[in-house]
Amino acid sequence: MTTTEQLSALSSILTQSGLHSLFQPIICLSERRILGYEALTRGPSNSPLHSPIALFAVARQAGRLSELEIACRQSACRRFNEQRLPGKLFLNVSPESLLEAAHQPGRTLQLLQDLGIAPSQVVIELTEQTPIDDFQLLQTALHHYRAMGFSIALDDLGAGYSSLRLWSELRPDYVKIDRHFIDGIHQDALKREFVGSILQIAKASRAQVIAEGIELPEELAVLTEMGVDLVQGYLLGRPQEHPSRDARAMMPKHDSSAVALNDEGSDLSALLNDQPAVQRNTPTATVLEAFRRQANLNSLAVLDEQGQPCGIVHRHSLSDALLKPFATDLFARKPISRLMNDDFLAVEMSQSLQQVSRLITSRARQRIEEDFIITLNGSYLGLGRVIDVLKLITELKIQQARYANPLTLLPGNVPIQQCLTRLLQQARESIICYVDIDSFKPFNDIYGYGRGDEVLLCLAQCLNERVDPTRDFVGHIGGDDFLLVLGPEDWRKRLNQLLDDFQNQCRRFYRPEHLEAGRFVAPNRQGVRQEFPLLSLSIGVVHLRPEACAALDASQLAEMASQAKHHAKDVVGFSVYVIDSRNATESNSQLLIGQRYLPK
Repeated sequence: MTTTEQLSALSSILTQSGLHSLFQPIICLSERRILGYEALTRGPSNSPLHSPIALFAVARQAGRLSELEIACRQSACRRFNEQRLPGKLFLNVSPESLLEAAHQPGRTLQLLQDLGIAPSQVVIELTEQTPIDDFQLLQTALHHYRAMGFSIALDDLGAGYSSLRLWSELRPDYVKIDRHFIDGIHQDALKREFVGSILQIAKASRAQVIAEGIELPEELAVLTEMGVDLVQGYLLGRPQEHPSRDARAMMPKHDSSAVALNDEGSDLSALLNDQPAVQRNTPTATVLEAFRRQANLNSLAVLDEQGQPCGIVHRHSLSDALLKPFATDLFARKPISRLMNDDFLAVEMSQSLQQVSRLITSRARQRIEEDFIITLNGSYLGLGRVIDVLKLITELKIQQARYANPLTLLPGNVPIQQCLTRLLQQARESIICYVDIDSFKPFNDIYGYGRGDEVLLCLAQCLNERVDPTRDFVGHIGGDDFLLVLGPEDWRKRLNQLLDDFQNQCRRFYRPEHLEAGRFVAPNRQGVRQEFPLLSLSIGVVHLRPEACAALDASQLAEMASQAKHHAKDVVGFSVYVIDSRNATESNSQLLIGQRYLPK
């Protein structure tokens, strides 16, 4: 395609408004919500300028970059407003376009005012492709945006020509780490160091970090462990014209066993080996002698002056280093800090077994026979063995499989009993939900048990999608009875979503005439044919309060949930009945809904 043809295609796109706006979600992990969407632009699908790289390159060459960016913003803002997307709108702006003579200040604000979008809902995202020479003019332009109420984000941190200086000079509200440093971060210690440094600088400058370009669950797991809370990438959601609004649906699906594993493995005391440590200035000869005296000593932690780990010495690594000619004589009097490994794994005693396992498997150089350091509030406590973690993980998975329901593979009665016992022991405020399917037996009678199993699997999926693996639990008691444990913050909203999900998903199981009539005819328990409403859920809820935990055991708690379920089933259709454990009497119980929705 000749230059003339490229310029002609660009003019046609700008004249005919031939741009397409896509939106990619940015997720807040801690709150399981959508922070906002980055607007991305494409040319017409049949155009050689469909690719944004080609499109913007031609506009830059033609001196029409500012004009193109204004057109992109107009398209993005209109589509964002038409869809009523939640959260903030991130708009890409290249600094060089702000410095162009053709740039007209105030156009973006006027556009937003025309559409009724508040400037506080918009983030100006600086994308740097070329060197920026006039920092003073750029600062003036950005302060102008900020004065109008916009937030500022710095894109592709670490990839641009002067991004660190931009960060220092402009003090953005958000910084986005370049995809290069996210790709394979679970296998690259240097990339983890880079991201860790970014997090420290961001904390000092009060900026929020967004990790973009996440494509693998392992990358997300490592970033989460490091404290990155805002994430973006294909793993969570691709750019789309009509993006999803449900952050929970975008999160990678976890096995339901993760909750039980997390709870069961929350105490690392079983892994702790009370091994002595050495100071960083300890002579190498002293450390070597310690290994010679203890044949079963694999590693020694190295501590700084504050008693915090600064390195680790592995027997095999030390032996390899001292095998070189004259190495023993050369290093014998040198401090062990010269030979220690400062790329070590340290975990807090409060971390779960699942978290520790994920950290170990994310480290490409962690050997199975090596040790890792266990700390308490940052101070050295002892060592743990990698192989012990793997053994314990395997034992827990085997135990969970033994007690799982064979149809849904959800935890069965033994793990459910263990979960309720832990809640009472920890005096944790929780919402215990006994979930039962109404009209399930007559449905089985006329549709068959194969279709009935499909309904059970459907409900299991709906329950799993409402579970937050860091705090919740879902189990299968048997038949059409399930147990759900939720946190106390947003349980009403989540049960409403569950009721909606189940009702919508079940539509595919009915015959057209039953779906149209809203009922079906089947024999009742006495063998007499009668009408039954379509499948619905009855949910008995126990609001477990910390002050009531000491007076209950797991069996009593389960019985209380069962009683609440029986009260809910007295109501036709979707219903939720709540018992407050502070005063578990019928007068203190409440039928929250008899038809559809719980009050917020």
